Amino acid sequence: MFDHVSLQCDDLTASRAFYETVLAPLGISVSMDFGDVLGLSAEDGVPKFWLGKQTTGGSQREIHVAFTASSRAVVDSIYHAVHKLGAEILHEPKEWPEYHPGYYAVFMRDPDSNNVEVVSHS
Repeated sequence: MFDHVSLQCDDLTASRAFYETVLAPLGISVSMDFGDVLGLSAEDGVPKFWLGKQTTGGSQREIHVAFTASSRAVVDSIYHAVHKLGAEILHEPKEWPEYHPGYYAVFMRDPDSNNVEVVSHS
C-alpha cells in the first residue's frame, strides 16, 4: 500500500536494535546504512522502511505502523523476542475480531514510544 515510511528516532542505535529484532522473523533487515539513516528491506532488497536521527521539530507525536506476518506463529515469535528486549508490550498476541475474523496481532512500543503492530490475517 505504501512506497516507503520513514521514522525519525531520538536514539538511532536503540531503534536499530529494536527493529532488527522485531522485523527479522519477517525477513526484513538493514540493507542500506548511511550512518544517520538506515534503510530496511525484505527479500526484494528495496528499502521501504527507513530510520533516521531526529532532525526536525521537538517532541515527536506517536505514530502507528503495522507489519504483515505470514502466520500466527511468526506473530508469537516476535512477541517473545520483544519481551526479551524488555520493550513495552501494549497488547499481547490475540485475535481482534472487531477488525475482521482471523486478524491476529501483537502491539508494542518502539524506543521512541511509537505504536508498532505485527499482524497476521490468516
